[in-house]
Amino acid sequence: MNPDSGPGGGPRQPSKRRLPAAPSGMASPHQLFDDTSSSGLGRSYAAQQPPAAGSFLAEPVSSFAMAYGTTLASQGKEIVDRNIDRFIPVTKLKYYFAVDTVYVGKKLRLLLFPFMHQDWQVRYQQDTPVAPRFDINAPDLYIPVMAFITYILVAGLALGTQNRFSPDILGLQASSALAWLIMEVLAILLSLYLVTVNTDLTTIDLVAFSGYKYVGMIVGTVSGLLFGKTGYYLVLSWCCLSIFVFMIRTLRLKILSEAAAEGVLVRGAKNQLRMYLTMAIAALQPLFMYWLTFHLVR
Repeated sequence: MNPDSGPGGGPRQPSKRRLPAAPSGMASPHQLFDDTSSSGLGRSYAAQQPPAAGSFLAEPVSSFAMAYGTTLASQGKEIVDRNIDRFIPVTKLKYYFAVDTVYVGKKLRLLLFPFMHQDWQVRYQQDTPVAPRFDINAPDLYIPVMAFITYILVAGLALGTQNRFSPDILGLQASSALAWLIMEVLAILLSLYLVTVNTDLTTIDLVAFSGYKYVGMIVGTVSGLLFGKTGYYLVLSWCCLSIFVFMIRTLRLKILSEAAAEGVLVRGAKNQLRMYLTMAIAALQPLFMYWLTFHLVR
């Protein structure tokens, strides 16, 4: 028998030998290039690829937009500050609030006891009045504003002790006090215009001087709550006299002529009108003080 013949007598087919599988992690012997798609080398190669064209434009555009927005914001702030300063003199208002604790204490003592004070002249530095904290005679807005708010709170307390408190009544009290203050300042401005007084008094100065009366109103109302009507009338009378003297000695340097401010005899019709106007402004303060507080004490 032919050894190369098969079982059926035919020629024997050559047997196929299986190659052992390549171990994992090794390339096939017939593979020409390694597959690096899932390896770390492939990932690092992909990370080194240049970004798309849109990413080059994104950063410059965002930087330009940020710079443009900052420029617009700064220009808008300058426009707002310029327009606000035209209608509301913010820089001037800062002067009227330049106070400290020492000034407030001395000014309150001057408002309540002005009889012994001698020097009423406002000090200047290079044609500019010094800040209120350096000169007790300089007008300020801190005391009038705080006194007005305190007056409203004390009025609410007084109404509460009489079982008459309500938000509507307290709002009416605040609005009426503010309305009277505005009417008073407008009346003084009109009087100064009619008398043709050349003075360095500003509208803010008049608001400050007219607001000092709230200090005496607070003291009088609190005295009425503590000691009844007798204490109210006694203390309020003293406060009215004090504010009258304070206004006369302060405004005479602003409204009267230089000769009158130096103590020289006032002559002439115009100076007489200025003197009467000064006394009228000072006399208005006690009237408003009584009108705005008498109904709070019973």
